[in-house]
Amino acid sequence: MLKRTLANFGKKLIRQRTVDLGSQETQLARCLSTVDLIALGVGSTLGAGVYVLSGEVAKDQAGPSIVLCFFIAAVSSVLAGLCYAEFGARVPKAGSAYLYSYVTVGEIWAFTTGWNLILSYMIGTASVARAWSSTFDHIIGGHISTFFRNHTALHLDSVLAEYPDFFALFLVLLLTGLLSFGVSESALVNKIFTAINLLVLSFVIVAGFVKGDVKNWNLSKEDCQNRSQNLLESRHKDSFGEGGFVPFGFEGVLSGAATCFYAFVGFDCIATTGEEARNPQRSIPISIIISLLICFVAYFGVSASLTLMVPYFLVDKESPLPDAFKAVGWEPARYVVAIGSLCALSTSLLGSMFPMPRVIYAMAEDGLLFRFLFRVHSRAKTPLVATVVSGIIAALMAFLFELKDLVNLMSIGTLLAYSLVAICVLILRYQPELLRASKDLEMLEINGSEEEKLTINSTAGDGQNAFQEKFSCRSLFFPSEAIPTHVSGRIVYISTTVVAVTITALCGILAHEWEALQKGSIGWVIACVILLGVLFAGTAIIWRQPESKTRLTFKVPGLPLLPLFSILVNIYLMMQLDAGTWARFAVWMAIGFAIYFGYGLQHSEEGQGAPQSQSAANKGLPSATPELSQEMAA
Repeated sequence: MLKRTLANFGKKLIRQRTVDLGSQETQLARCLSTVDLIALGVGSTLGAGVYVLSGEVAKDQAGPSIVLCFFIAAVSSVLAGLCYAEFGARVPKAGSAYLYSYVTVGEIWAFTTGWNLILSYMIGTASVARAWSSTFDHIIGGHISTFFRNHTALHLDSVLAEYPDFFALFLVLLLTGLLSFGVSESALVNKIFTAINLLVLSFVIVAGFVKGDVKNWNLSKEDCQNRSQNLLESRHKDSFGEGGFVPFGFEGVLSGAATCFYAFVGFDCIATTGEEARNPQRSIPISIIISLLICFVAYFGVSASLTLMVPYFLVDKESPLPDAFKAVGWEPARYVVAIGSLCALSTSLLGSMFPMPRVIYAMAEDGLLFRFLFRVHSRAKTPLVATVVSGIIAALMAFLFELKDLVNLMSIGTLLAYSLVAICVLILRYQPELLRASKDLEMLEINGSEEEKLTINSTAGDGQNAFQEKFSCRSLFFPSEAIPTHVSGRIVYISTTVVAVTITALCGILAHEWEALQKGSIGWVIACVILLGVLFAGTAIIWRQPESKTRLTFKVPGLPLLPLFSILVNIYLMMQLDAGTWARFAVWMAIGFAIYFGYGLQHSEEGQGAPQSQSAANKGLPSATPELSQEMAA
């Protein structure tokens, strides 16, 4: 009895959502074009970091080779973007990584992903709002902060911010109202600010190449010390590196690339528009790839122009671009940069606020969060309650809290989502095709040809034979069929799980025991060799299994290597986070699991809904329509 109870409880945790891809019905307004989605992705990704991050990385980590850092970071981000693009083509519904996890690996993982995405977007919204307020205050001479410090100081530095930020509170509430009013209006505002930001960055790039000097990319160590002697006498003689294009060596490039990776975070907001894009299966993949390319060109160009205008060791980390223009005699350009930074912060703020209620809406629709959050405004066709509730909480966070200690929590949520989406792509690509897509069914009903009926019956028969196939060690490397079967799909599922755990263990050793490895510690070296062996074996097994031939508008190339490399990058970056961040993450997850086990587990739509096709439910495939079931039975 106890065993059966535990088995049923375990099945509830890993039950998967079925999605009817034939139905395009939604309560939300389908009004976003591909251009709208590109602007949303660029706006949320190309935030204020482009005006500050390049200075920090160039001065302390990479020097002129910061352009290589952004290239490496862009390649790593594109790998995650490709995985999101395939799922956007495969499951064009609201929810982003939350829904993708639900369809593939089960409910508990989906809740974990969605709960962390909510935290990431909430902290992102609050921190960007405070950054907007701080930037505007700096432009007008610090009058706002001076007034509030003198009149409303909180005197609880360890808990709350130095003073309540009324400006940030007002800003978040204003944008909450805009998002509640309508998606198309929000998209229009976002496009305007994104266009201004791109124009400013274009000016920065062109001006940098015009006024820059290529000699600044090839300074010797002596040049660095001589040119900075009067300004920075107290600095250590080795703090400038070795000079040249790569002054801090290859380690500096990798360190800078890890920092620059976070500059590309934000494109995933495009994946939350599955029920508001006019043609999501086509526009979501295109928008993700194009927005990442635009962001790479912008980051690459700005960092190149900055290091051409000013020697990397003289870059001002606080305001790199205004200081660089001052150095080349174009001091009035700082006003152009200020306008661009405010527009970038505005689009970044919208980019954080837009996806947050969509994830809450999707989770409430599935019953994992409170049902009242699922309500949609009848006229505006927006998730009104989710937008207002999330906006108010983010506004209060921006109003009261100093968020520096919480910002790293954004990284955990985002990187966890990236990793799970890559895992889901791997698993789904190798699963058997037991049901036809709805479009094939429509073609069958219209044409009614005997040949097409036979095709579907043949497919169903292959699926039945696939379930009768027996596992053997030979099937690990020499599968018996050229199409995915039940056995090959299960092999990939288990192999992907083993590989993900192996990558996590390997990244943990590399992140925390690197010095021991460099000293030749036998135990850690043997552990790494064993883990690498398991990793290569698991990858080879996945590679040998037959892939699905499903036609999608976009597919990730180079399976299984590209998704696995994306998982490796994401988990390694997660392992770089400090213990305090992981402790805060544990507290947040404890709150989330209390909600899930206290409410979501009992109210889940998958647990209460009508029985679905068992094979579809087991594999996270689209649910069978009645017409298709009749054709297969015939």
